[in-house]
Amino acid sequence: MADHYDVLGVQPDASDADIKKAYRRLARELHPDVNPSPDAAERFKDVTHAYDVLSDPEQRRRYDAGPQADSPFGNAGGFSDIFDAFFGGGGGGGGRGNGPRSRAERGQDALLRIDVDLDEVVFGTHKDVEVDTAVLCETCGGSCCAPGTSPQTCDICGGTGHIQRQVRSLLGNVVTSAPCGTCRGYGTVIPNPCPTCQGQGRIRARRTVPVDVPAGVDSGLRLQMPGQGEVGPAGGPSGDLYLEIRVRHHDVFSRDGDDLLATLEVAMTDAVLGTTTTIDGLDGPVELEIRPGVQSADVLVLKDRGVTKLRGSGRGDLRVGVQVITPTKLSHKERQLVEQLAKSHKAAKPQLARFQQGMFGKLRDRFFNF
Repeated sequence: MADHYDVLGVQPDASDADIKKAYRRLARELHPDVNPSPDAAERFKDVTHAYDVLSDPEQRRRYDAGPQADSPFGNAGGFSDIFDAFFGGGGGGGGRGNGPRSRAERGQDALLRIDVDLDEVVFGTHKDVEVDTAVLCETCGGSCCAPGTSPQTCDICGGTGHIQRQVRSLLGNVVTSAPCGTCRGYGTVIPNPCPTCQGQGRIRARRTVPVDVPAGVDSGLRLQMPGQGEVGPAGGPSGDLYLEIRVRHHDVFSRDGDDLLATLEVAMTDAVLGTTTTIDGLDGPVELEIRPGVQSADVLVLKDRGVTKLRGSGRGDLRVGVQVITPTKLSHKERQLVEQLAKSHKAAKPQLARFQQGMFGKLRDRFFNF
């Protein structure tokens, strides 16, 4: 069996606050709603078991003392301490703590996927997200009781939440403790449940959660919103809300890290003579200079016109790949002009150039993988 302190990643002399802090950190990382892997599920069980033991003063005392603490020869309790460890003891509450368990429990975490546009990613955006989840019952305020009523002490267990029984065994009479079947360990019963929530202290409803989506997020990233998940039973603390980002496809721009990629079609004459044009960026028009003699697959870089960096400062670049368009239909006069241009340049006969892997890789990356 793994050491509980090692499982939580704390020292044996850790305080209760340190143990709780370590458990919450690991629970957020390994919870099945957040981490679906089988290994995470097993670790989550180990972490929860370790916390159950170390968060209870009596169980932690026994664990720190080791097996010898339960030996009939090592303390005055004798065999009764052995049965205390297995059956919860006969001293009142048994189980976790010495009294009845609370009805209020922490609510579950919630996972929601939201879509954002690429232009919203550049500078961040604000969204109002509709969440269908458990909220506090306004009728009873989480008390689970009908208005004007309150819980009553359980007559069976007398408010302890546990029933003690005496069992005869080879070792003599042994007192065992088990949760009360009438109150289910709460120590109280609710004779008049709230009619709105049926005694749960919470109802399901749709509510609006304001979300500030930071600039630079990408698909698959999850935003954590503490306390925005489901309200716990009997008005217990809320779980966390996790928002998984999905960036919608853009018809013009694609993304490469913090850079934006686009393709610009340039007329053959503009490629020869050069020109200046204005393109519509995600954050407004931007002027782009095309130098004379530009070739297909050349990349024009506009600094600081990309996506705002998620961690750090500044923005990426806007990289524009050039695609020179060759006309397919020419008038008689246009053809004569092109022929004159060809004669003046005394163009050599077309032939295969030396194979260059890099050239084809550049073409593929810039025009087919956007």
